[in-house]
Amino acid sequence: MEYDALFALCAGRSPIGSVAARSLAEGGRMIDRRSAIFFALSSLFFGGTFVAAKAGLEYFPPLTFVAIRFDVAALVMLGYIAITASREELRPRTRADVVGILATGGLVIGLANALIFVGQQYATSAVGAIVFSLNPILTPVFAAVLLSNERLSTRGAVGMVLGLVGVALVVSPDPAMIVGGDALGRAVLFAGAVSAALGAVLIRRASTHATLSSTVRVAWGLPIAAALSHGLAWSAGESVGEIVWTTEAVLALAYVSVVAGVLAYIAYFGLLESTGAIQANLVFYVVPVVSTLGGAVLLGESIAPLAVVGFLTIFAGFAVLGSESVDLRTRLPDWLIETPARGEASTVGDDPRGYRGD
Repeated sequence: MEYDALFALCAGRSPIGSVAARSLAEGGRMIDRRSAIFFALSSLFFGGTFVAAKAGLEYFPPLTFVAIRFDVAALVMLGYIAITASREELRPRTRADVVGILATGGLVIGLANALIFVGQQYATSAVGAIVFSLNPILTPVFAAVLLSNERLSTRGAVGMVLGLVGVALVVSPDPAMIVGGDALGRAVLFAGAVSAALGAVLIRRASTHATLSSTVRVAWGLPIAAALSHGLAWSAGESVGEIVWTTEAVLALAYVSVVAGVLAYIAYFGLLESTGAIQANLVFYVVPVVSTLGGAVLLGESIAPLAVVGFLTIFAGFAVLGSESVDLRTRLPDWLIETPARGEASTVGDDPRGYRGD
């Protein structure tokens, strides 16, 4: 499935996402232009979700909002797939295809979003951003158990911790709100982060034997997410009659359905396929940055000076991650790495790191 039209329409729109993508693109795994664009688009689209959700929750019950969001997204996605894909391309043929579809619709899209919207009722957006940004920390834990080829190095761990600190600085919460506050809201948000991280790792594990493209998998997953969300809304006693239909409500629903419900997941799952679960979920470190900037521009929210320090800290974390597989000798001036003429003594011996031998 080609994404050139999506790239042409949206590439370069997110300065935050593009900077992070360039930092990661210098690392060993995320090296191709397509992955960098997927990262930037995922960051931009998912970041806008929290701004649109905050606006839309004034008019929709939370689980009903999620359910209708995925109803619309599923219709749009299925219509697109019906036009562009053959019946053979749509048919799951292996057990891995089924696992990937269930993990996509049930865990990453459906349950994770339902828990986020419910948990956000009991916690501030700042606390919610921090709790859900544990996703990249949780992913290596599941990957260590379920994936044999994805492990987090010491340098990678340092980069992730820097990213998490940066997120905390960006949202600048009151420490009392994290330590105290409503334990139910934090627990629900944390469960959402666990669901998303576990689902991403299961999809990556199944991808070895899967035959479906990530776009087709999203098309299968969205109706599952919609059905799950409707079931949760019904069990919570929510009603469609509670919705207040206004222009703002329609715009919020359109964004979370089409942009965040279709385009964002196409970009994210494409990124997951090309880079792996650990690298792909670093998107959730950039999402709070995009949300903060979007809230400032569209909702008139202020940006604290400490948030700027948080932006720089997140970028530092990406720089550490991106440097992991970079050969530093390629970044040095030629005169520092020139081979000495015959008969001249080398100043660094044979040590490739540039230290004198003992």
